[in-house]
Amino acid sequence: MNFMLNKIKGALFGFAIGDALGGTTEFLTKDEIKKRYGYVKEIIGGGCWNLAKGETTDDTAMTLAVARGILKNPAEAVEAIGEEFLKWYASGPKDVGIIISTVLRHFNDGNWFETAKKAHYEYLGEMTAGNGSLMRCLPIALAYKDIEEVEAITRKQSKMTHYDSKADEACIIYNRVAYHVLHGKDLKEAIRDEIKGTIYDLALNGETPTCPPSGFVVHTMHWVLYWLLNSDSYLDVVIGATNEGDDSDTIAAIAGGLAGLACGYDRLPREYVDVLLEKDEIERVSTQLGRESGA
Repeated sequence: MNFMLNKIKGALFGFAIGDALGGTTEFLTKDEIKKRYGYVKEIIGGGCWNLAKGETTDDTAMTLAVARGILKNPAEAVEAIGEEFLKWYASGPKDVGIIISTVLRHFNDGNWFETAKKAHYEYLGEMTAGNGSLMRCLPIALAYKDIEEVEAITRKQSKMTHYDSKADEACIIYNRVAYHVLHGKDLKEAIRDEIKGTIYDLALNGETPTCPPSGFVVHTMHWVLYWLLNSDSYLDVVIGATNEGDDSDTIAAIAGGLAGLACGYDRLPREYVDVLLEKDEIERVSTQLGRESGA
């Protein structure tokens, strides 16, 4: 397996493992996790969505939808990604975030950006800075060779559902880090370079965030950065995020995507990869993204 494909597979499998782990503890507090599970180190399913062992959530589903949309039409990705979103929504998934479900439910005029704007002002009380676009944006950094194109498409895919600029700003920082790591930069170095001078540079002090690990994109990003900058291995990242609770599936997935990208597929623990119910689809999409990126 060549260098780039190893990185791409590491990113998507690393993401899905974090999602499957964190899905067990989502919406629980740290104390509730301890009482119910002790300390979650394995993919066991269950949780609020009654997941099967190895089942992932909307985080992985929407990430794969973004990837499939890009693969379908990389030149006009927004339209193709939107088609994948609507197909997924029509399948009746267990979990769809409030912001995303509102936009998908009201999408009927062919314009994602206008629908997201309308949802922001008319239905969601101008509260669209959730982490739902951050959780799905990683395939863009894996597919495109030019960083300016990565940034432009990353912003557009966020604006499809999340009108608040805090959401797309987080996505761009995240995908800039991913792009540089994919092209050989050290993960922690890339993070430090990209967050310096931003609202996230508090993460550079290494202290535990004072905000909850919630679905507000700024809170999510703070916790993602914390785990990535203060962990020594892939499993430290995803298991740490899993046992923090609250929006643990999304934080473990987002952090796990970058951690898996950094270590590569060949260094992910096989027992976690093999238990994933969607491993064949993740393998297929990863391989196709590798071809798209020239791997």
